[in-house]
Amino acid sequence: MAAFFFLILGHQLTTNLLMEHSIFKRIEAAPKPDFGDILTKSFNLFKEVWTQGLLHGLLSMAFVFPFIVIVYIPMIPFYIEAFEASQYGYEPSFDYAPAAIVGYALLILVLSFVMQIFVFAINLHFYRVMKKADFQTHEDTGGYFTYLKGNFGKLFVLNLAVFGIAILAALLCYLPIFYVMVPLQLIAPIFAFNSELSVSDTIKASFKLGNRFWLIIFGLIIVSSMIAQLGILACFIGVIVTAYFVHIPMYYVYKDTIGFTEGPTAAPEAPDTGAINESF
Repeated sequence: MAAFFFLILGHQLTTNLLMEHSIFKRIEAAPKPDFGDILTKSFNLFKEVWTQGLLHGLLSMAFVFPFIVIVYIPMIPFYIEAFEASQYGYEPSFDYAPAAIVGYALLILVLSFVMQIFVFAINLHFYRVMKKADFQTHEDTGGYFTYLKGNFGKLFVLNLAVFGIAILAALLCYLPIFYVMVPLQLIAPIFAFNSELSVSDTIKASFKLGNRFWLIIFGLIIVSSMIAQLGILACFIGVIVTAYFVHIPMYYVYKDTIGFTEGPTAAPEAPDTGAINESF
């Protein structure tokens, strides 16, 4: 029994070591992405996938809107009383039991994570759509929630980790937010094309790639975010059309650095990884 245990343990350690040769070595050997070239290619690809971006955005809103309703419905009586108080000059009461407040806060926290998992899965699917349009292939991109199949627990832990990293960065006087912004944006493309990675390896790869080309990627994030907000000029409705533009430069950052192991611009073949550890 002990020999069997050590055999399994040795296999897992060997697998993890080989996994590092699969993606982390590709990150170490990644060429420097070109800022202008990525923006140009992003505009060209946006012309082909903007309708899909619109559909993905609308579907995301379909999950966000019920969450907003659930959050604000219990607060409606308080808002009404606050409005009346402002009219008649008295202090509004806040007669909610502490247990109810704590329970409400926990419910909102859980629902927000569940909502984020579904929205994140929709975003991951959009990366598949971009790859298909970019390579002009006929590959099946699956459904909008393809990444939820067998990955729900992993996506939950991944979003929990992202939330924790963002909160920690915010607590450190907000300046670290600008640093972690880059690797956190890279998590989606890295996981979209390497969903077999564990949560820890996904985050590690994101920070490794982000650290190598931080300034270029940070600039792309800022510029693409500004472009994505241009839809406001179209009576705010246009934001739904342009919102998903922010993902396109990140797709090309992944393609031009890590690359794909298949397709016309495939990266150099990595060593055989064997069975890959899918634990968290």
